[in-house]
Amino acid sequence: MYADLLFTGGPVLTPEGRTATAVAVTGDRITAVGRDEVHELAGPRTDVVDLGGRLLLPGFQDAHVHPVPAGLELTQCDLTGTRTAAETVAAVRAYAAAHPEREWITGGGWSMEAFEGGTPTKELLDAAVPDRPVYLPNRDHHGAWVNSRALARAGITRDTPDPADGRIERDASGEPSGTLQEGAMQLVGRLTPPATPADRLAALLHAQRHLHALGITAWQDALVGEFLGMDDPSEAYLTAARDSSLTARVVGALWWDRERGAEQISELVERRAALSHGRFRAGTVKLMLDGVAETGTAALLEPYLDKCGCATTNRGTSFIDVDQLHKYVTELDALGFQCHFHALGDRAVRDALDAIEAARAANGPSDTRPHLAHLQVVHPDDVPRFARLGATANIQPLWAAHEPQMDELTIPFLGARRAAWQYPFGALLRSGATLAAGSDWPVSSPDPLHGIHVAVHRVAPGGEAPVFLPAERIGLAEALTAYTAGSAYVNHLDDTGQVRVGALADLVVLDRDPFEGPPEAIAEARVALTYVGGEAVYAAQLA
Repeated sequence: MYADLLFTGGPVLTPEGRTATAVAVTGDRITAVGRDEVHELAGPRTDVVDLGGRLLLPGFQDAHVHPVPAGLELTQCDLTGTRTAAETVAAVRAYAAAHPEREWITGGGWSMEAFEGGTPTKELLDAAVPDRPVYLPNRDHHGAWVNSRALARAGITRDTPDPADGRIERDASGEPSGTLQEGAMQLVGRLTPPATPADRLAALLHAQRHLHALGITAWQDALVGEFLGMDDPSEAYLTAARDSSLTARVVGALWWDRERGAEQISELVERRAALSHGRFRAGTVKLMLDGVAETGTAALLEPYLDKCGCATTNRGTSFIDVDQLHKYVTELDALGFQCHFHALGDRAVRDALDAIEAARAANGPSDTRPHLAHLQVVHPDDVPRFARLGATANIQPLWAAHEPQMDELTIPFLGARRAAWQYPFGALLRSGATLAAGSDWPVSSPDPLHGIHVAVHRVAPGGEAPVFLPAERIGLAEALTAYTAGSAYVNHLDDTGQVRVGALADLVVLDRDPFEGPPEAIAEARVALTYVGGEAVYAAQLA
């Protein structure tokens, strides 16, 4: 039988290396991998793709991403890429002027390093938009910048107490200064106009096109539900899955409401059944254990330092009581749910691993494949536990580099000892842990090639900063595996993530072979073609 699709003129990245030069696809699956002998499968109707020395590899998979919020932000006040306070304020002013019809100015993506202490003030926004409320989450979506009208609309004054899971930043006189952290975001966020179902579907499809253009064929949406005013993407996914406009393979991580307890588990079981359709499955539960280091909300085993290097009383925030966490994870595991943990500080990482260990002890071995995302600070004692417990390390490589946010808002408050425990990709790999990789887009770029570049070099693309913890670098093959087979493992997509006979033909062609070019040029590679199930979903020449 002739193949429907034939790639020739390799190289082809397979589990055995780059020795193959040809791949045949029949229907939606790979039917032959080899060299010249595969050419015999070319028939009169076979679509032959001459690689011309370009690399063919498995489709990338993003193990932690938020496409619908990202797609919505692209159509709102998108501050991604602004670097200074003046540049950020100017972008807000320009957007507001261009959209006089908007009751609220919403969007986000500003960088904390653009503002002193990472906390911009309401006065800056008041000058840019004096006539309407403004609500703008920052790049990591753990804090929001608001103006005086937004604070007034929400009734937030100097007498408003901080919520249990958040903080209202205040000036020296005690007045709200204009930045809301974590759960305090919802005090204003809940008042913003919600996106319509049509808006969410359009955002999903817009984001999907962007991700396909980056070679991403599958992903895990790390927040399916309602959280701090973010739009629930559930119905958008279900609509797209039913009408086949969802061309990617997607796993939805159902949000664990940290304000509730075990009573929500029966609801999660119902949602898993109701939302799983076609290329969308919802068999994962997302448990956010802590915040982020830059705002002092990542959960640490020992206290943060202050600006003078002295210990404070702050050890960050644990959003879920650790004793209850063990019970929740054990019950979820018994019901066949995968647990996807947001664990950024070393205490959150340990709490997650302890909960997995409790579930293993109670339920015995299972194939639920729990994974911990972010892993900014990992105590060395916990590194070998990943492999021992079968917990996947879900890394966001772009963050593992010197940048102003790291150097100004993180390292001084961790201290040298803990700062050396950050993003231990190399140590985890050497210990036998499985690595998966993701972007957390819109927190950072979803481009896998940029993430791979940082994982290999520990320097941002085009950056000139010193190498960040060079012992934690990993090789190009290992970084590619994290973005392909590693994330496929987390996503339970066992017939993807590798170029091998019988696997689904989720494939990517790069415009070059990065193994043959200079290592410092990895981030310069671009995606030429993307296929899902043997069907082209992106072609650079048509973009």
